[in-house]
Amino acid sequence: MTSPWIALVVSLVLGAAGALAVSRWGNKAGFIDVPTARSSHRQVTPKGGGIGIAAGIGFCAAVVGVPLGVWAPVLGVSLLGLAADRFDIGPGARLAAAFVLAGILLRGMDFSGWTAPSLVTVAFLAVFLVGTANFFNFMDGIDGIAGLSGVTAFVLLAWHGIFTGAEPALTWLALGAAVACAGFLPFNLPKARVFMGDVGSLTLGFLFAALAAAGARDFFDLACRAAFLLPFYLDELTTMAVRLRDGESLTRPHRRHLYQLLANEMGIAHWKVSLGYAAAQMAVGLGVLRMMARGPLAVTLFLIACSIGFAVVSFRVRRAVGRGG
Repeated sequence: MTSPWIALVVSLVLGAAGALAVSRWGNKAGFIDVPTARSSHRQVTPKGGGIGIAAGIGFCAAVVGVPLGVWAPVLGVSLLGLAADRFDIGPGARLAAAFVLAGILLRGMDFSGWTAPSLVTVAFLAVFLVGTANFFNFMDGIDGIAGLSGVTAFVLLAWHGIFTGAEPALTWLALGAAVACAGFLPFNLPKARVFMGDVGSLTLGFLFAALAAAGARDFFDLACRAAFLLPFYLDELTTMAVRLRDGESLTRPHRRHLYQLLANEMGIAHWKVSLGYAAAQMAVGLGVLRMMARGPLAVTLFLIACSIGFAVVSFRVRRAVGRGG
C-alpha cells in the first residue's frame, strides 16, 4: 500500500508538472487566454495549468482511500473545467453539469447528525458546492491569488480535521490539494507563465466545499469550515451586491472585485494583493479555530466583525477609485 506521505509528494510533483507542461505546450493545444478590456493581464498566456492540481488531487484521493463517490464527482468537475478552458461552453450548460455532479456527490453523504430535514440540507449543500466552485473561479483573476488561497484553505481544513477527529482520508486529501497548489504556484507567482484555468479553480472550489461539508456535523460546523475561505466569499458577495445595485447583469464580464480594483485601478502588484488575501484568510481561519472553543456566539460575533471590516475596506477602495461603493 502506498504511503499517504508519498501521495503528497506525488501530488506536489503533479501540480508542478501540469503547470510546466501547459506553460510549454498549452498554446499549441489551444489552451490560450487572450486578454480583453476586462482582463487584469496584458499578455497572451497559456491557461489550464491547473490540470496538474486536478491530477494530484485524484491520485491522492485514490491512494488514501477516499470513497469513489466523493472524488469521482470532483474529477468530473475537473473535466468540465478542462473542456471550458478549451471550448466555449455556455454558463447554463456549465451550471447544469455542476449541479448534476453535486447531486452525485451528495447522494453518498450521511446527514444523520444534522438537525435540518434531509431535503433542505441536500438543497442547501448543492447550492453551497456549486456556488463555491464558481466563486473560486471568479476570484481567480490575478497572479497567485487562487493558488495561495488554495494552499491556505486546504491547510486550515486539514488542521481542523486533525483536531476534531475528522475522517483521516479526507484530511490527507485536503493536504494533497494544498501541496498540489504549492507545486503549481512557482509557475503563477510572482508573474504568471501559465494560468490555472477553470480546470484548476472549479476543482479547488468544488473540493473545498465538498470537504467542508463532509467533515461537518451540522450547519454551525459547516459555517466554521467555510470561513476558511471567507475573503473569497465576501469579495464575491459584496461585488454582486454592488453590481445588482447598479443594475448590471451578473453574467456580464467585469473587473469590479475588490482584488481587481486593488491590482488594476490602484496599481498594487498582483503578488502583494494575493499575499494580502492569503494572510487575511489565515488570520480569519486561525481566529475561527480559536473561537470555536468558546461556542457559536463567539464564532458568530467574530465572523460578523470580519465581515464588517471587509465591507469597510471594500467601500473605501471603491470610493477611492470611483467605481461606486
